[in-house]
Amino acid sequence: MSVAIKVAESAHPFRLNLLRVLAASLSLLSVTSGAQDSNASVSFEDRPGIADNVTVTATTLINQDNLADHKKWLNPHVAEMVEKGWLTLPLGPYQTFASHPNYVSASANNAKSVQLGNANGDLENYVAGRPFPAPLSADDPRAGEKAIWNMRYGYAPDETETRSMLWEYKSMDKGTAERTLSMYGAILRFKHRHMREPFPELARNPSDLFSALYLKVQDPADIRNTQLLIHTQADDAEPEQAWIYLSTQRRVRRLATGQKTNSFLGSDIMIEDFLGYNGRIRDMQWQLLEQTEAMLPMYAFDQLPANSITKAARGDYPAISFSGKGNCFPNVTWQPRSVLRLQATPVDPSHPISKRIFTLDAETFAPVLAEIYDRGGKLWKLGIIAVSHSSSHNDAPDWQGAMTDGVSMIDVQAEHCTTIQFSSQIAEQGLRPLMFTTQEMRSAGR
Repeated sequence: MSVAIKVAESAHPFRLNLLRVLAASLSLLSVTSGAQDSNASVSFEDRPGIADNVTVTATTLINQDNLADHKKWLNPHVAEMVEKGWLTLPLGPYQTFASHPNYVSASANNAKSVQLGNANGDLENYVAGRPFPAPLSADDPRAGEKAIWNMRYGYAPDETETRSMLWEYKSMDKGTAERTLSMYGAILRFKHRHMREPFPELARNPSDLFSALYLKVQDPADIRNTQLLIHTQADDAEPEQAWIYLSTQRRVRRLATGQKTNSFLGSDIMIEDFLGYNGRIRDMQWQLLEQTEAMLPMYAFDQLPANSITKAARGDYPAISFSGKGNCFPNVTWQPRSVLRLQATPVDPSHPISKRIFTLDAETFAPVLAEIYDRGGKLWKLGIIAVSHSSSHNDAPDWQGAMTDGVSMIDVQAEHCTTIQFSSQIAEQGLRPLMFTTQEMRSAGR
């Protein structure tokens, strides 16, 4: 792609990063793949473009006045919100988001054998790393399936704790929190591990789980000790497993599949929205719509402007703030990224949504934007994930990959949102598998 760039002379650090985006020779990790294109290269570096003839400085702010100059590089719904004056988008310097070297190595080693099965949701011979590290093409009829598997098995630490997770429910008209929840969260990967022994899986895993997610409400008092447990099976054909402990009833009950599309604890978020998409792959039809370049809220945490950082309302850690209409949007810088647009259409016609469209960062396969459409095909919600690299967090030197600092789920029809601030870390002592059981939920609820 041929692009002409004008960079303001006053923005030397940003100019150097931007020119690096356009001119750097990217180091490629080449592999020969029997299950994929044997001439393909595997890359864990991004190759973003930037708008033609756009003047960019370190203080460039996309707003109503200059939207026309940047519109084609924005998600159309984000652009519409900028046009309405709901938010402005500060731009920041581009940076690469390198993954853990064990993940990169596993991707190369596994690429020769992994392949899709005959049915949607079947993945064969996968051990670890990115299942399909070769560049994807929208011309491949199964590229969408490969993209969602790359997203599902994107790099993250094997044992993660979020000691403080602040959920705020907000009216966009008022901009103040109607309700605030404080939670503890933990994720344990049983299989396909990369950074903490044993590799590639735990010795004991009788239920053949890929991972387990656990949440516990710390405040407010009326729902304290409410807990959620989700088991993601290694075999996508197995039924989904989720349980909730309601402090008011003091018992654990299994969640039916349909309940995973209900509002979670009165928020704008469904359980199916967790981690981008928390459901079975085979329950959606996947289509890779396009590969393009776009601005995304990805950045270095320690390079954010001072007004982007706040002290968490319930905790002593620095956290990103939220701004824009109703304080519903992550107050972080955006940068140019190579992206994939991935569409998910429910197989079940009674599903409450008609489709999801994810904007995946091509380097990490993180689902940074998520469009959720109602049964009538109109935009219902827009999810925005604020992503930084762990190297820009002083307290996360061993993470070695992308970190989620905040999430916003915006109900554009009701003009309401739920925002979440995260402070996550690698579990210091290691997480016990027993913690992710219904028996432990009962004990923790007492």
